Amino acid sequence: MMRVAAIALSSLLAFTVPAQAAEPWQQAVAAAIGKPGAEMPGGVYRIGLPRSDLKVTLDGVTLKPALALGSWLAFAPHGPGQVMVMGDLVLTDTEVNPVMAKLIAGGIEITALHNHLLRNTPHTMYMHIAGHGDPAQLARTLHDALALSGTPLSAPPANASAAPEALDLDTGALDRILGHKGKAGGGVYAFGIPRAEAPREGEMVLPPAMGAAEAINFQPTEGGKAAITGDFVLTATEVNPVLRTLRANGIEVTALHNHMLDDEPRLFFMHFWADDDAQKLARGLAAALKHVAVAAN
Repeated sequence: MMRVAAIALSSLLAFTVPAQAAEPWQQAVAAAIGKPGAEMPGGVYRIGLPRSDLKVTLDGVTLKPALALGSWLAFAPHGPGQVMVMGDLVLTDTEVNPVMAKLIAGGIEITALHNHLLRNTPHTMYMHIAGHGDPAQLARTLHDALALSGTPLSAPPANASAAPEALDLDTGALDRILGHKGKAGGGVYAFGIPRAEAPREGEMVLPPAMGAAEAINFQPTEGGKAAITGDFVLTATEVNPVLRTLRANGIEVTALHNHMLDDEPRLFFMHFWADDDAQKLARGLAAALKHVAVAAN
């Protein structure tokens, strides 16, 4: 089985409006999961599964699902009648083992299991998964596994009259400081900054929707402040320069680990957290990005 894991790309992907699946295999996946996804560049069909059932707090901040609680599954064609799937599942401690057992029984690989945050209540774990095979069968296995958690598995009711949630942030200033354009959604302002090189799994180049990007999310708190989290996607030589820069700018490093098993180049994922003046934090993040080989804007 192809061994490939999920990468968090919430800022690129989490806020895409779901659309009717165009391909028969996409329709089969959506029916099996119970929720439609969105077509993404590179032929990827992605389903977002935010843990809106959880009320998670960290350092007095109630986390929006779009900030750090966004489970997702991404499917892409891989051979005649076959797809590969990658995902990142947000789980409570008591959900980890039942979900893992169901996935293993259905032939889904576990490629990583770890924290992203520290001190959050309730505590959450992040399970990265990979699989290859018939799209409907994979989707049924994933549905049955997630049904053993509290993950909402149906689309929320449409509310066409709902106005977009206003963000108490100077998003233009954040764009200028980081040198990239963010996107608002779910009460969060999010950036997805691709790396310069495209990661590979075997002979397959992973499209952005299943690849690696620097994910940076801002959730406004009050008075121009924001809680930030996300992950830097790094080669080995980038890890410690980025770590030192984040810490020097008052940004806590909360986790460092793999998401993949056989990626090329080998990538490491550094998660972070802070709650402070949004523009001050953006300057610290921009300083860290100078140590990363990111694609030109």
